[in-house]
Amino acid sequence: MTRRQHFVIILILGTLTTISPFSIDMYLPGFPAIAKDLHTSIAQVQLSLTAYLVGIAVGQLIYGPLLDRFGRKLPLYAGLLLYLVASIGCALTTSIETLILMRLLQALGGCVGLVAAQALVRDLFPISEIAQVMSLLTLVLAVSPMIAPTVGSYTTVAWGWHSIFLILAVITVFILVGVHFALPNGKAPDDSLSLRPAAVLGNFFMVLKQPQFLTYALVSGTATSASFAYISGSPDVFINLYRMSEQQYGWLFSALAVALIAPTQMNRFLLKRFTSEQIIYVTLLYQCAVGLLMVLGTWAGWFGQYGLIVMLFLFLCGQGLTGPNSTALSLAPFSRHAGSAAALMGSFRMAFGAVVSGLVSVLHNHTAIPMVGVMCGCALSGLVALLIGRRVIQGENHQKTIGAVSEATL
Repeated sequence: MTRRQHFVIILILGTLTTISPFSIDMYLPGFPAIAKDLHTSIAQVQLSLTAYLVGIAVGQLIYGPLLDRFGRKLPLYAGLLLYLVASIGCALTTSIETLILMRLLQALGGCVGLVAAQALVRDLFPISEIAQVMSLLTLVLAVSPMIAPTVGSYTTVAWGWHSIFLILAVITVFILVGVHFALPNGKAPDDSLSLRPAAVLGNFFMVLKQPQFLTYALVSGTATSASFAYISGSPDVFINLYRMSEQQYGWLFSALAVALIAPTQMNRFLLKRFTSEQIIYVTLLYQCAVGLLMVLGTWAGWFGQYGLIVMLFLFLCGQGLTGPNSTALSLAPFSRHAGSAAALMGSFRMAFGAVVSGLVSVLHNHTAIPMVGVMCGCALSGLVALLIGRRVIQGENHQKTIGAVSEATL
């Protein structure tokens, strides 16, 4: 492909991956306004975020087989249209129960962008370039937290929180146009793949039997879900606890997004000297150390508002390195079932994110401890998953080597 085509494809794939981050980040500054308008609590509003994450986790499992069976475009159109309708439903809601339901439907539609983008990367680029392309997508992904909360905060103040979802609907229309006219079709439909439950489950089981996939999908799911603890807990911590305005919180969220962007681009250069496995290992050790210090300092009262912001920035720097490398290692073993593999990996990540955001809501105690404690726990869990998984992978490779030598001897 030409450089222009390469740029356009990366841009469209990037916008597809930003659908869900925009849907999450853009309405965060509106949490207090939503709670007041719908006569409910912040904890209940946080459940609308949990519902969105549950929808993403479930929806990706649905779209994975559909993308393998019908090709990439048709399921993509269907999901984006569902997201469009649900966004309008969110804008028109008058109760927290309806908002939670609409957010669930919105996620079931919008999550197609995550799965399709990752599957198309596997379709359109050679294996040696996947990690670098994922880093570029993560760059586009990381820009959304810089834009979305700021836009959301000013929109909430100017026109009310309902207008946020109307803006999301308009953005989706533009994405649909770009997908139709400028995005390649990718892998062709495969009529040999059955959508019967037994066959679909068999494909998923085949993917799960691959130790490399399971290891790095779990690492990605546990470690990167720390950002969902931050996303779920930070509106209450900074707006209610530290008395920031919605606009100030939006700018803070944007500033902390820099912690994702810089490491993501640094990853492209690190890959020239180190393997993805090495980068993930060192990053998780770093995040565990920062996370433990952040929890201890918050509990002991060492950090005020600005001290906590610095610690969050240092911790979030690791997210930009773990995500793209673990994604590349998860998808590398697959070609024919790349859609199912991408769906499972994304489902793991969002399922952990839903659990984490729900846990922050359950542990809510009007302090920052639930947020920072869960973030640290995510990093520790990711490190444990990596250490155990690497031993399993090494054991399987050793068995394969023994088998190959035995066959050659015979």
